[in-house]
Amino acid sequence: MILKESLAQEKPYEKFIALGPEALSDAELIAIILRTGTRQCCALELAKQVLEKTGGKEEGLNCLHHISLQELMELPGIGEVKAVKLKCMAEMAVRMARQRVARELKFDSPSSVAAYYMEEMRHQENEKILLLLLDNKLNLIEEYMISLGTVNSSLLSTRDVFIRALRCRASHLMLLHNHPSGDPKPSRQDILITRKMKQAGELMDIPLVDHIILGDGIYTSLKEEDLL
Repeated sequence: MILKESLAQEKPYEKFIALGPEALSDAELIAIILRTGTRQCCALELAKQVLEKTGGKEEGLNCLHHISLQELMELPGIGEVKAVKLKCMAEMAVRMARQRVARELKFDSPSSVAAYYMEEMRHQENEKILLLLLDNKLNLIEEYMISLGTVNSSLLSTRDVFIRALRCRASHLMLLHNHPSGDPKPSRQDILITRKMKQAGELMDIPLVDHIILGDGIYTSLKEEDLL
């Protein structure tokens, strides 16, 4: 107990060596990446400023997904190198999450598809639509961003979807997009677009397997909801 109380006053690096990473707070983890602060504040205080930068929009280390490189560099003591390191931390978290579920990824399983793309897309501040082009065994041929919309809506062209599908010689396709609100409940527009895409797929003999909407840690499969 005395050792822990003493180390609480020490630098995060020394605390890591003595107690391991699980003993560190979010601010202490960031402070280790920053290494140095300024004359006015230490690395730990600077790390706390990073965590507060989003104004409560996102808590903890997830705030790094919502801070731009430029916004980080606005903090005294954070230049381009430190800002890049912090953004790399966020990207590493996304890739590690995807690698954990990659072995279970099956495109006939909405839950596994949602798990694979969740960490990448749930932090997006705008709607992003991915077109997943699949072969006749439902293996992924290509992942293509078909649209990047506003915070409330995206533009999706049926023509663009099937031009891409034909170029890749896809046998099936799947749509995947996020709702920045965190609520994956499909809108009326989502349902209409899905039905339009399904009808076009039947005519082109490139069926739509599913349309999955990602929220914040939860998803909706229009196939599972019998809306496809």
